[in-house]
Amino acid sequence: MQTESHKLLLIDDDIELAAMLQEFLELQGFEVATAQSGEIGLQQLDEQQPDLVVLDVMLPGLSGFETLQTIRERHDVPVIMLTARGEEPERILGLMRGADDYLAKPCSPLELALRIRTILKRVRPSPVDADEAVLLSIGPVRLDTRRREAFAGSTLLPLTAAEMRVLEQLMRHSGEVLSRARLTQLALERPLEAYDRSIDTLISKLRGKLKAAGVTDDCISGVRGQGYVMDKRS
Repeated sequence: MQTESHKLLLIDDDIELAAMLQEFLELQGFEVATAQSGEIGLQQLDEQQPDLVVLDVMLPGLSGFETLQTIRERHDVPVIMLTARGEEPERILGLMRGADDYLAKPCSPLELALRIRTILKRVRPSPVDADEAVLLSIGPVRLDTRRREAFAGSTLLPLTAAEMRVLEQLMRHSGEVLSRARLTQLALERPLEAYDRSIDTLISKLRGKLKAAGVTDDCISGVRGQGYVMDKRS
């Protein structure tokens, strides 16, 4: 098995589950540290600078959402949230506050490992991927796929990894209406689940950040019953 050099931080107060996930992820080649509370997790995050955080919603003391908010104030590290199965409001709130993905508990360790690799590949592309990097540009919006930076005019957009992936796919397919199912598969690399509003939430966040950066036109349009499109003329 190819060895991964990535460091993970797992913040979960379920000691048995955390130990099981840690053991599995270490067998997958990751270096894994654990924390049983948000407070301890934030301290370890500052000290260890992991490549990705797996964060449970239900934590004693500082909640998962409060922990996520503090993470976003200090770091741009990708975050996968573990939510209660079927709790869509938790998933939407996590995405609104800057999570990059979510997984319902009890989760499959293999699926978690795949989600982690997908995000890390997008955030830190391999040298081969970097060679294929391109600069995408539509109106005032520019995206450098190698540096993983997006601009509206001269303003750097503070995008999460998930928002960056959605914007990239819309720009790569400019002028083409992408259904929610296809955009989910392209940007998040997973099928669209029943009652899954992740893409709608991420689009809303993108629109808000573009507007805050001075993009007055709604360059990302929703086509009723079909999906979303980024107009070439924006």
